[in-house]
Order: sequence, then structure tokens, then C-alpha cells
Amino acid sequence: MSFRIMGTGMYVPPKVVTNDDLSQIVETSDEWISKRVGIRERHISETEFTSEMGAKAAKAALEDAGCQVEDIDMILSASVSGETSSPSTACMIQHYLGATCPAMELNAACAAFLYLLETAAAYFALHQEYQKILVVGCERISGILDWSDRSTCVIFADGAGAAVLERGSNYLDSICNVKGGDDVIKIPHDIGCSPFFKREQDTPYIHMQGQETFKYAVNSIAQDITTLLERNHLTIDDIAWIVPHQANLRIIDFSSKRLGIDPKKMFVNIERYGNTSSASVPIALHELKESGQLKRGDKIILVAFGGGLSDMACLLEY
Repeated sequence: MSFRIMGTGMYVPPKVVTNDDLSQIVETSDEWISKRVGIRERHISETEFTSEMGAKAAKAALEDAGCQVEDIDMILSASVSGETSSPSTACMIQHYLGATCPAMELNAACAAFLYLLETAAAYFALHQEYQKILVVGCERISGILDWSDRSTCVIFADGAGAAVLERGSNYLDSICNVKGGDDVIKIPHDIGCSPFFKREQDTPYIHMQGQETFKYAVNSIAQDITTLLERNHLTIDDIAWIVPHQANLRIIDFSSKRLGIDPKKMFVNIERYGNTSSASVPIALHELKESGQLKRGDKIILVAFGGGLSDMACLLEY
């Protein structure tokens, strides 16, 4: 037993930061950013924490699904930028919603929303009494950026996306991989003030090797989608939409070429939101649905990659 998506929701903070705005902070330009990553603007939180944005996206998804918070049997959230290590972002979302169900957080960086879907499918299979699960990807990435590093601060942004899942049979297949290590992407914690700890640590911001991330992303997207199609005896013509993680427009374009598909089959909204990490896929999925282009019964593939290194793709029927 798996699930179907009942409703989706999203939230982004009201402050919009353009490429021209960033050029006042670091040495960059609209042309430099738009050509390299395809971003024109992004939303940055001024007053809201990660869990607050997550709760707002969750409320939107509940409304879209026609559900009350009392209908939810479990809350699963994902974030690398929560305001506290404890309580978890999931627990704080539960608090803001006024829910009483179990709540659990998961970290798979930018691929995490897809890992939430996989976890939800497992919980549906394990607990026959579970009828509805709320999944939320939420990030305040602006709080873990080095704003003097133009290779990262121009890419990432803040926001949240959510979906209400109900017991069903529309989650058809998935593939996930992890290549453990911190040599390509890492976000260190502050090492603290222990008088006994002697090891040095990098600053507690995003550190990313751009070229290595690019290669990993293109290879994993192409391979994961190919595997899902072959394993389910489908062709790309059977897929209505591919919703990729919005990290870099060139990654999406290169992946399309590697797969030999029309880039228009890939839904893209990165130019307005940037890379919102675990919120990226649910925000894109919600916008695709709201555009009217996604129809019930359509087969779609969600695909993402991120720190870990981790990647995942899933095939589902909307």
C-alpha cells in the first residue's frame, strides 16, 4: 500500500532579492548569475524561522486537500536549516499547527522531500490505521550562507513546500542512492566551546564544490530517470512531467540532453525562487499543479540530488 497526493501548498517570505540587489553585496551581476544558474530573483526571510515557513506551507496544503489538522496521522518534515537542533523542525510545525500526531524530521539535504515520500510510503505500509500523512520541506538557507561567497550566496534561497498524502496506490516506484562523504558539499556545525576538543572545523556555512556537484547532479538525474523508466517498462512519452530539484538551470538542461528529451517536459521555476533545498521540489510541484498543466492520472517523475551525496527519483501517478 502506498499513497496518493491529496493537496499541495507552498510559502515563500515576502522579501524578494534580485540579482541586481546581490551585486551590491558581492562582486556579481545579473548577467553572471542568470547565465550560470538561471536565477533572476529569490525570496529571503527577514523575520520568519524555518519551522514558521513550514507551518504556513503545511496550512496551505491542508486547505488545498480539504483536510483539518485533526485528520493528519503523522507529520514528516525535512530541513538542513532549522532554528534549533532540538526541538526538531517537525515538532515545531506540529506545535504551530496545533496537531497532536507523531512528528519526525529527516535530513537528506536537497533530495530530502523525496526521501519524505519514501518514508511516508513505509509508514502507510506499516501502520494500517494511518490514513493521511503531511510532508513538509522547509528551509531558511539564508541563515547558513557565507554572504561574501558569490559561488553559493547567489544560488540559495528560503521557502517551504508541503503535501498531504492519503492512503492509496499512486506511488509506483522509487530509487535512492547515497555516496557518503563531505568533500563535495558540507554544512558544518559550530564546533562549540569544549575545552577538550582540539580539531579545527570549517565555518558553519554551506561549502560546495560547484563542478563536482554539477557532474554528480547531471549523472544521477539521467541515471535515476532511465532506471525508473526501464524498470517499469515505460518510455519518456508515458511521462507527463518531470519535476526536478531546482538547483541550476544548466543542470536541468544538460540532464535533458543526456536523456534525449524535450527540455519543456522538465518543469522549471528556478528563475523566481532559486535553490530552496528540500523545499524546491514541493514548491515546483505545487506551482505545476496550480498552473493547470498537471492532470489527475498523469504519470510524473520527481527527481533530486543533494548533500550526502544523495539522490533520489520517484515515479507516481498524480
